[in-house]
Amino acid sequence: MPPGWAYAPDMNQLLSPESAAAAVGVSALPGTLPEALREELVAFRRDLHMHPELGHQEFRTTAAIKARLEQAGLEPQVLSVGTGLICDIGGEVGGDALAIRADIDALPIPDTKNVPYRSTIADRAHACGHDVHTAVVLGAGLVLAELAKRDLLPRPVRLIFQPAEEVLPGGATDAMEGGVLDGVGRIVAVHCDPRVDAGKVGLRAGPITSACDRLEVSLSGPGGHTARPHLTTDLVTAAAKLVTEVPALLARRVDARSGLALTWGRIESGHTCNVIPQRAELSATVRCLDLPAWRDAPDLVHGAIDEVATMHRAKSTVDYVRGVPPVVNEQKSTELLRDAMVVRGGEYALETTEQSLGGEDFSWYLEQVPGAMARLGVRTPGDSVERDLHQGDFDADEKAITVGVEMFTAAALLSVGRLP
Repeated sequence: MPPGWAYAPDMNQLLSPESAAAAVGVSALPGTLPEALREELVAFRRDLHMHPELGHQEFRTTAAIKARLEQAGLEPQVLSVGTGLICDIGGEVGGDALAIRADIDALPIPDTKNVPYRSTIADRAHACGHDVHTAVVLGAGLVLAELAKRDLLPRPVRLIFQPAEEVLPGGATDAMEGGVLDGVGRIVAVHCDPRVDAGKVGLRAGPITSACDRLEVSLSGPGGHTARPHLTTDLVTAAAKLVTEVPALLARRVDARSGLALTWGRIESGHTCNVIPQRAELSATVRCLDLPAWRDAPDLVHGAIDEVATMHRAKSTVDYVRGVPPVVNEQKSTELLRDAMVVRGGEYALETTEQSLGGEDFSWYLEQVPGAMARLGVRTPGDSVERDLHQGDFDADEKAITVGVEMFTAAALLSVGRLP
């Protein structure tokens, strides 16, 4: 395929850049990303990857983004929480702006990869691709800033670099309280997907992620000698029963179509083999595909835990922390991203993605304005190694950065006439 050419929306007719742009309602689209900017964005991503920062601690990351935007003649504003920032491009935001959001925080896990840009900070890693998201939105902002100087940007654009996505209920709530959606008519984002090849984007109208909550459980009892479990409360057995029986109870008390899933991630109890402990602690996530079931989940989970704990003479204390609702992609916003990929990527650039049980605080923005999240393919084509999110060996094919930048750039230009 010639550079800059694309397939028509029905994916059958090959179009030139000019006719592809006209097919979706604009007169022209910019060319592909300059090689110098590609290299700069890859270097920027690698620098972030080497210096990951946890939620609400992203001071170095925020400073690096701010400095580069200022270098481009823009005026980014750090959020009131101290990390993260917004940056407006193309004039005053007055209710019709397109917002493009990135999350900037890392995870508290070790980076186990053997690469030159491996994390330099112990037990910290960009294992969810937020460094890629950040490089994509930064790159889109730099391209759009140049277009705005030439009066080629049809609507104002707001870049949102949001902190603390990994901290429930998510940094989106703090950002929204700080006014990041004021003047915004639509919002878009990407999330890395290691199951999709680099060069492709997965889209889905409607729910694309699940709700996600956090659960902390403490069990207590008098403890005693392992020779006489009948005289005390066997907390280790009680905890083990909680792990197996609570999910089983929930499966019979919730419509299976809701996709409610309680999965334990931590269990701790005891110090030695011949002492029945006095305390046990368990942690879990509760995920749900369905909003009504998500609203009922706290009472259902409390009831099931109390029932099992009482059966084993243990006292239970439950801390159910509300997280995020599902991300529900709005139809027109999904079509906007689809059209952007058609004119930038061609025949094989799009995939239909399924709803995931992962949680994302981008959902909070969609409670206020229409928008959509795309799954950005980051798997190297032909790579047989499975690299999942939230694992120490996660990495991304950096060609995905260019795909994301060009999609967002095209979406900003195609947004004329599509904003409320």
